[in-house]
Amino acid sequence: MKKLFILLILITTIISCKEAKNDKKVDENLEYIALQKTASSMFGKLPEIVENPNNKVTQEKVELGKKLFFDNRLSKDNTQSCNTCHNLETYGVDNLSTSPGNNGGLGTRNSPTVFNAALHMSQFWDGREPDVEAQAGGPILNPVEMAMPSETIVVERLSAIDEYNNLFAKVFPTDKNPINYKNIQNAIGAFERTLVTPSRFDDFISGDLNALTTEEKEGLKLFISTGCVACHSGNVLGGNIYQKFGVYDDYWKYTKSTKIDEGKFEVTKKESDKYVFKSPSLRNIEKTYPYFHDGSVSDLKEAVRIMGKIQLNKNLSEKDLNSLISFLNSLTGELPKNI
Repeated sequence: MKKLFILLILITTIISCKEAKNDKKVDENLEYIALQKTASSMFGKLPEIVENPNNKVTQEKVELGKKLFFDNRLSKDNTQSCNTCHNLETYGVDNLSTSPGNNGGLGTRNSPTVFNAALHMSQFWDGREPDVEAQAGGPILNPVEMAMPSETIVVERLSAIDEYNNLFAKVFPTDKNPINYKNIQNAIGAFERTLVTPSRFDDFISGDLNALTTEEKEGLKLFISTGCVACHSGNVLGGNIYQKFGVYDDYWKYTKSTKIDEGKFEVTKKESDKYVFKSPSLRNIEKTYPYFHDGSVSDLKEAVRIMGKIQLNKNLSEKDLNSLISFLNSLTGELPKNI
């Protein structure tokens, strides 16, 4: 009788443990379903191509833009292409703090990735250009970057190449002079509008709860609850807001920057724009080191630690930092096969 009683207790205990485990699993699933719905509404899935009503994306235009993107002849001494600083094989960056130009001189700001850039509200760290088409024309004429003397010289150089005469005439058939600077910008812009990198995170917000690991989902929860999402929302998790870098303290005390960059103020001269920069996208952040406008920090964990301190006034624990890094790594996407 005593053995039977012990057996009944054991069976009851096992059943209770299984029920508790099942209940925990159900609660966890409900929690992650809620997280998926929140993330879906907060971020949104990436489009396959970023359309522009003023610059229709066609296959022919994309192919022309791709050719231009990789062409060193767009630089003064035939040494630099767009891909030099925005290497598509390394997630659209050169992994340097600042990039050397045609004459070997260094730029003053870190070269941001071109992947998903067409989804940003504006271009450059200070937002001085509205879209990728406008941005594409800047570096070619910049004396430190590609150093071409003028738009006219660029057009004359390309016009002397039979292949470009044929390609531009095909892509812009209604233009009397198809090779012009605006069309060069539009072709490169059209190509960049195809540089979109979906990741497992997109599968998660589309409904696949198993697309992210438990640690990554916990990191996503923390990313939202800690306040990172205030500046890094939308489908590229950033790129859609201007923010002062160093809300709670001077950024250079933490980044050890050699130059104190005043950000948007250098364009607008408005006191309110001092140390204000466009919030960068966090897509592929694992691969696009070094970080910040001057590439002053190479380690992602240190960059997140600094952001927590000077943007949110929070001293993030090692556990929280590891969870956040785990989530951020899930934003590393697939590179397009056509690059």
